[in-house]
Amino acid sequence: MELTLSIPALLFPAISLTMLAYNARYLAIAALIRQLHQKFKETGSSSVSLQVKKLSKRLTIIKNMQAVAILSFLLAVITMFLIYIELRFWANLVFVVSLICLMISLILSLIEVQISTKALSIQLKDLE
Repeated sequence: MELTLSIPALLFPAISLTMLAYNARYLAIAALIRQLHQKFKETGSSSVSLQVKKLSKRLTIIKNMQAVAILSFLLAVITMFLIYIELRFWANLVFVVSLICLMISLILSLIEVQISTKALSIQLKDLE
């Protein structure tokens, strides 16, 4: 298969939408951490402390998701440049790395969703 300029360009909307979703997660978690911090100062609840630990871990994962997605985006642009200057071998190699970075970002996203679900179960236990 020959790599053309349009193939890495197809990643642009996908990566951009992924970055928007990751940023929305980050902002929601940051707001929640601020709320829980205030609640913890008022009550000293152990469940709040546990939730904050989970949120901190999620924040780290989201930061890594964003970094790897940005790297994937950058590598897709580099791939297009390499195609343009007709360095096909390097373009193929860089594009493969770009795809791997995108896969890593999505795997991290899956892990973050799993942690999110566990954090919600802590909240549900408080309601019981």
